[in-house]
Amino acid sequence: MYNKGDYIIYGSSGVCLVEDITIPDFMGDGTTEYYVLSPVRDNGRIYIPVNTTKFMRPVITKAQAMELIAQIPSIQKTEYQSRDHRMLAEHYKHSLDSHEVSDLVQLIKTIYLKNEDLATRGKRPSNTDLQFMKKAEDLLHSELSIALEIPFNEVGKFITSEVEKLK
Repeated sequence: MYNKGDYIIYGSSGVCLVEDITIPDFMGDGTTEYYVLSPVRDNGRIYIPVNTTKFMRPVITKAQAMELIAQIPSIQKTEYQSRDHRMLAEHYKHSLDSHEVSDLVQLIKTIYLKNEDLATRGKRPSNTDLQFMKKAEDLLHSELSIALEIPFNEVGKFITSEVEKLK
């Protein structure tokens, strides 16, 4: 069970703050406890039973975040090629649905290198690639922002700086 004030990953919503744990008057049978979640990158509140089967996990720690960043150069891109955008989207979605930060890095790296290769041949990236790269970066950067206690818009620069130190 999570506590009020915890940051968690909740399904595809990404990082959420546990604002409260309560039995809301307007939901359910009046005996079920709910988490009241506030997504950090979105407005609104999410009410979810504490006994839900939907994916939830704690945000990684600062030490885990630094370890992940140190591993970025060794994380390999995936070798999945498909001209069918539905199949490609399904493959990318699978990486997002794992909710693992290393899978997000791998997805970002795969799409980045693919787009770099396309650019050298004078081609543009597909909308599928751009959409999934943005979603993966948003999820990764929002989690690292909380773990490293730095603003969201500084995460990319921080990662680049730390990876450069490793070279």
